Amino acid sequence: MTTAEAQPSARRRAAAPLFLQALALSVLSLLAAIAINLLVIFNLPAPLPYFYRVSEIAQLIRTGKAAVEKDRPILTAHYADRPDKGADFDRRDMPLHRKELGDLIGVDPSRIAFLVEFSRYPDRRAIRLIRSQMAHDGRLADDHFVIAPFSVSVQQPDGRWLIVEPKHTLQPSPWQRRLLLWLGLSLVALIPLAYIFSRRLAAPIVAFAKAAERLGRDPHAEPLALRGPAEVGVAVSAFNEMQERLSRYVGDRTAMVGAIAHDLRTPLTRIRFRLEEAPEPLREKMVADIAEMEAMISGTLAFVRDASKRADRSKLELSSLLESLADEMSETGLDVSVAHAERVVVEGDPIDLKRLFNNLLENAIKFGGSARVGVSAAGDAAVVEIDDKGPGIPETELERVFEPFYRREGSRSRDTGGIGLGLPVVRSIARAHGGDATLHNRPGGGLTARVLLPLGAV
Repeated sequence: MTTAEAQPSARRRAAAPLFLQALALSVLSLLAAIAINLLVIFNLPAPLPYFYRVSEIAQLIRTGKAAVEKDRPILTAHYADRPDKGADFDRRDMPLHRKELGDLIGVDPSRIAFLVEFSRYPDRRAIRLIRSQMAHDGRLADDHFVIAPFSVSVQQPDGRWLIVEPKHTLQPSPWQRRLLLWLGLSLVALIPLAYIFSRRLAAPIVAFAKAAERLGRDPHAEPLALRGPAEVGVAVSAFNEMQERLSRYVGDRTAMVGAIAHDLRTPLTRIRFRLEEAPEPLREKMVADIAEMEAMISGTLAFVRDASKRADRSKLELSSLLESLADEMSETGLDVSVAHAERVVVEGDPIDLKRLFNNLLENAIKFGGSARVGVSAAGDAAVVEIDDKGPGIPETELERVFEPFYRREGSRSRDTGGIGLGLPVVRSIARAHGGDATLHNRPGGGLTARVLLPLGAV
């Protein structure tokens, strides 16, 4: 069964759409918040209003010092031209309060005004709670008191008014602290659930991103399994179809190039036989050209064959691979050495990577006389640098040398060999592993071939 044929059944097995899962998360969070609020409302006692005895107000007016109690706004006093507090406050008669305060501070009650806020005026239940609290604290239960917010104004002999009122601070009240504690505990309880749910939503998207990155490293990677929300399933299905089409497209083009290169050998062989009758000087040059063309065809066939094969990749340590290559070349008298080598692990095809570095080392020896190798790690990539002592390459040709069959004028001699596929093979292998290969001229002379490969998990 093909990937396209397996899609309908795979889609039927997909999870609920991402929209519905996100909606479910929002609704569950809202219901949890409502449940927590109801739990707080029905289990925590109602907050007791802030109240002040008339004797406390008198103490502040007489001494300038207010009685300070924890978790209660402090009383303050200031002067004003009139006792007006605005539309939300109501001036009440409160004769008993005015008489008690007037007796305590020695002022005619007619010069005292009590203003209270409409919305905060207490009902009988609140008054009973306050009287019970006063009796519990050892105070006289029949003392007169006033509930905040309020304003007590006392007219002075000069006509100004002394305003006494509670001043709110940023310090939370016991009720507010209990409420914040409940909310904090509910947040701690909900965070793990939200984390698990979010991870579940994000997992298919993360898997999809990893599959796309894996496809860049390995064009022959296995298709991505269809799991997750319906939207992700549709995207993954399209991704697998794209991967299959790309694989077929590349395979068809590769097979076509290989067939053309193979078929070219037949007319070249006929030309070689017909050259037997050509004059000696002409025959010698044409035979050499035909040999070069056959070498290019052989190189093309090898390149196509290696590019189309599916290799098994495994974890390998780059330093060991390069040290073994350097030792093999040194045994034949070549000047190759590993200058520094960190332990870096990559995931790749050992045969392809060996061919990649072997090509670079041979180029360094051929055109620079020696090769010095360095292996290190930079971020999430392994870096291999191969330095030579050659003349370098003009900046305009640093990229052109990676084009198939391109050879600089200085390298066209048959003594040096080569058909112009060495560096293209290097870059092709590096990019097939998710990395890249570049060339750089060193300021002090010589050329550096740099290969970047993604680090593999140790």
